[in-house]
Amino acid sequence: MEKRSADSQVKGVSTGTTILAATFNGGVVIGSDSRASIGGEYVSSKTINKVIQVHDQIFCCMAGSLADAQAVTKAAKYRLSFHSVQMETPPLVIAAASVLQELCYKNKEELQAGFITAGWDRKKGPQVYVVSLGGMLIGQPVTIGGSGSTYIYGYVDAKYKPNMSREECLQFATNALALAMGRDNVSGGVAHLVVITETGVEHVVVPGNKLPKFHNE
Repeated sequence: MEKRSADSQVKGVSTGTTILAATFNGGVVIGSDSRASIGGEYVSSKTINKVIQVHDQIFCCMAGSLADAQAVTKAAKYRLSFHSVQMETPPLVIAAASVLQELCYKNKEELQAGFITAGWDRKKGPQVYVVSLGGMLIGQPVTIGGSGSTYIYGYVDAKYKPNMSREECLQFATNALALAMGRDNVSGGVAHLVVITETGVEHVVVPGNKLPKFHNE
């Protein structure tokens, strides 16, 4: 196999990253950090919003190659909009996750993107689904992903509880992102959070200097 020098390799912009979603009693919280990096070394942006709205009450968080993830979410938004017009009703959360999964699987050799999809629908209420880099789809009540997730598995296992209140879940998500951003060199910036319930959607942005601190810095 031919060896290529480091200088000959073109490194794309990566989202880093720390992403998560968790269900609570009546809704779901989905969130991420805001840092984008190139090759895990150079921070190209501190203000990328990785929480993307793909329909009225359905959002996804993206990880992997930023360009690939943005292309997939753009295609998914178009297909879900068309689906909604055809069916004359908003799409189900599983339908949105399935569209993302299909796009990732069919293009797994060319794309490097993974997603967490979360939302609320009339059939199953609040839901969370994971679409892996290869296109695998699985539903979970809480999930984390990205490079920063390796630092917070213990926290998530210990602190997540089913049927939490909205405030408890929002604090849980904020704490988890803060812990990951404090340890992972390619996660950082601000915390973007979205709360989704039957009544609507609420965006919450926590600046870096307002995030909880758990150790001396």
